[in-house]
Amino acid sequence: MEFKIINELTKDEMSIREEVFMQEQGFKNEFDDIDDSAKHIVLYDDGSPVGCCRVYPDEAVGGFIFGRLAVRKKYRGQDIGRKIMEKAIEYLSSIGASYISLSAQVQAKGFYANFGFMEEGEEYLDEHCPHIHMVKELGDR
Repeated sequence: MEFKIINELTKDEMSIREEVFMQEQGFKNEFDDIDDSAKHIVLYDDGSPVGCCRVYPDEAVGGFIFGRLAVRKKYRGQDIGRKIMEKAIEYLSSIGASYISLSAQVQAKGFYANFGFMEEGEEYLDEHCPHIHMVKELGDR
């Protein structure tokens, strides 16, 4: 498997996110202006895109926001999400990020907690789905 960190939203990542978030989960507002400035991390298996995420600077200096983690259905249960998360943390640590925040679907908050993310605030709805804000410290904030 091979990771690519890309400066733009590609057709490969779009196809994964459309499949997972729009077709499977029913989200409508999947793509936004953030895609234009985010770093996109895509994992390939023998040239096929299998999972992705994006990261971009937060308003606070040194912080980054992680989002849009998606894994194609046929690759689930193979630790692909964990590999993508580890790569994102490694990448953000290497560029000096002090913390990572994310908006987790409530059903996935345990996954993020395994990486040291802590819940902050109350649950809220994003489109039709309950979410919770989570943060992981990487250095001095």
